[in-house]
Amino acid sequence: MVNKFDTQFLIEGSNLDEDDIRAGIMASAEGDCLIVVGDEEVVKVHYHTDTPWKVLEYAATQGDIHTIIIENMVFSIFSWKDIISRRR
Repeated sequence: MVNKFDTQFLIEGSNLDEDDIRAGIMASAEGDCLIVVGDEEVVKVHYHTDTPWKVLEYAATQGDIHTIIIENMVFSIFSWKDIISRRR
C-alpha cells in the first residue's frame, strides 16, 4: 500500500495561509488525499503519506503543532477484516 500513514494534526499560529501550507506539505513529502482547512490562527491538516515525519517537520516551521494523529492504515484494514470475519 502506498501512502499508508493517515496523518492528521492542527497548526496554531498567526497569519497562517491554507494555500501556502498546502503547497509546503506537498513539497515536503509525497502523498495523497490532502485536506487543509482553517483560518489565520488554526489550520487542520489531513494527509496520507509514507513519510509523516517530513510533513510534521514542515508543519512545525509554520506554527505550533497539536493533536497529532498518525495511523497505519494497513493495520486498520486488517483489524476491521478480523472483526468482520469473527462475526460470521
